[in-house]
Amino acid sequence: MNASLPPLNALRAFESVARLGSLKQAAAELHVTHGAISRQLKSLEDALGVALLEKEGRGVKLTDSGMRLRDAAVEAFERLRSTCAELQRQTAEAPFVLGCPGSLLARWFIPRLDRLNRELPDLRLQLSASEGELDPRRAGLDATLWYAEPPWPEDMRVFELAVESVGPVLSPYHPNAEAWRGSAPAALLGEPLLHTASRPQAWPSWARGKGLEPSELQLGQGFEHLYFLLEAALAGLGVAIAPQQLVADDLAAGRLLAPWGFVETPARLALWVPARRVDRRAERLAEWLRVEVGGQ
Repeated sequence: MNASLPPLNALRAFESVARLGSLKQAAAELHVTHGAISRQLKSLEDALGVALLEKEGRGVKLTDSGMRLRDAAVEAFERLRSTCAELQRQTAEAPFVLGCPGSLLARWFIPRLDRLNRELPDLRLQLSASEGELDPRRAGLDATLWYAEPPWPEDMRVFELAVESVGPVLSPYHPNAEAWRGSAPAALLGEPLLHTASRPQAWPSWARGKGLEPSELQLGQGFEHLYFLLEAALAGLGVAIAPQQLVADDLAAGRLLAPWGFVETPARLALWVPARRVDRRAERLAEWLRVEVGGQ
């Protein structure tokens, strides 16, 4: 029995026809004539000894054998396209595309971007901002920097950078700022607290860490994203909850206060890289980020 593959050009023609559902569209995609596609399909059927297509009206449809081969061929060629695209992105000329939540990007990453570009000049970093639930497997991303909780998926290499710590922050111009200095965390009970839909677990995590009952907290104004939440806190509109890394610069500059400190959560700030990709730039970026977070 001959276990070798049929001609790859014929398989490519079949995959295009099966995926697009049209000989004409497949011919256009592959930049060949309609007749060339037909000949490739005929040679493939001869090599396999089965019919893959049959006429249906003015078009064609897949036979049962054709559907089996379609499923295998479409998956195989899609993996080839994806892998080739990844290899092209890893050339010296290609940028390293990093996905990152907009809040983390604006409040922590961008203030450090100039230093990163100086210290890793050949990284050629390209940033892709997103809010809400990120997808580290999204096509076009080389890595994703975000807060997430273990366990980590097997198809990702996860470089843990820091444990997440969250805590209440407020502007020094908040009406109660002076009165709350040195007060117990229970001072916040009954206070309308600023919160965000993207991190509903933040306030309860902090409350439990401080020995408070989360149900006793009173939520006030809500915001869609963390960035808007912190802008509201900076404007003196109330007490917000945020990861320590994202407000460290504001605390150091006196733009925000954290009278009750921070508590650790199960989440980690981590760099996620698809395990199948071999790109040394990801390891270098992870090491730079780890030093940067540790220095902070």
